[in-house]
Amino acid sequence: MAASTDPDTPRALVVTVVHHPQDSRIRHREIAALLAAGWQVTYLAPFVAHDLPVPAPEGGLTCIDLPRAAGRDRVPAARAARAAVRRLAPEHDVVLVHDPELLPATAGLGLEHLVWDVHEDPAGALVVKEWLPGPLRRPVAGAWRLAERLVERRHPLLLAEHAYADRFRGSHTVVPNAVVVPPEVPPAGGARLVHVGNLTTARGSEVMVQAARLAHAASDGAITLEVVGPVRDDASRAAMEAGVAEGVVVWHGFQPAERAMATIDGALAGLSLLRDLPNYRGSMPTKVVEYLAHGVPAITTPLPLAREIVQEAQAGLVVPFDDAQAAADAAVELWRDPQRAAGMGERGRELVRGRYDWAKGGAAFVAALTDIARERSPRR
Repeated sequence: MAASTDPDTPRALVVTVVHHPQDSRIRHREIAALLAAGWQVTYLAPFVAHDLPVPAPEGGLTCIDLPRAAGRDRVPAARAARAAVRRLAPEHDVVLVHDPELLPATAGLGLEHLVWDVHEDPAGALVVKEWLPGPLRRPVAGAWRLAERLVERRHPLLLAEHAYADRFRGSHTVVPNAVVVPPEVPPAGGARLVHVGNLTTARGSEVMVQAARLAHAASDGAITLEVVGPVRDDASRAAMEAGVAEGVVVWHGFQPAERAMATIDGALAGLSLLRDLPNYRGSMPTKVVEYLAHGVPAITTPLPLAREIVQEAQAGLVVPFDDAQAAADAAVELWRDPQRAAGMGERGRELVRGRYDWAKGGAAFVAALTDIARERSPRR
């Protein structure tokens, strides 16, 4: 379907060079909400770099390929994104960018209608980025904090967490990392642990595999770990491959959102073993909410927001950071009491339905962009 030329049809240009084109927040929540509300969307993302075909135009969505920014190889992606945005921005009511590096990449283009969707803490994340030399990490993080304030003066922001508001001086719309709550799910139980999401050492990939190894042994070979997600560092790849070779891990790699979410259904528990790092402390791990939405209890490290939701709903178990034995013990505890696991999953599901359902968040997101377009669009 060709894009509408009707000036009254709102149009959004959505851009990422870092995230996977099938990223849940970007593609399956925000873009889907815009399309459902009658918007036309042009989506710039690194399809080819992720071995995906560039989708044909359909249902108001037009996709364009960009290079991927990864490690130290980020300049070509930034240049390509700048050129594409310069060309396409005047045809759209809002330009929604999802990567911090796209802010300097588009500087000087006069994009009053550019919106930054803040769903990470770049300064906090820099302290663990292997591609950035160690001595530069803290100075660059400090410089980024100052840059955020400058960006805030020029552009509207959307925040994925209420806690992110502390980084900024003004008031900004919060669009939480809500999830799609399925209407029906099977009860939690069995002997299958799951993990859905990117695999890095910072996200606990090595601890996760070791926990699976220990739980497998303690359950006489019953408990296994099913993993959906791509690896982002060599150590995580080695850990996954070792777990697969030992028969304690089933690793599917990246899967489309529908398949990834279906993996959660009926599992014993979902693992979220993120480490105690600055960029995680103010965020709700989306995977915890996804597990609970599917009626599966979470085994999580004590990051503040994850601990709060799990303990409030009595919907899982909290284990210390970097403690594979504690995670394994939690898994075995639930395996021995499947009724308890099922009850935790149902309580978590009820909490998520009331607080984190994208059916409510999507409307707020579309309303925020509609207001920004009304005030700033170059087409109106």
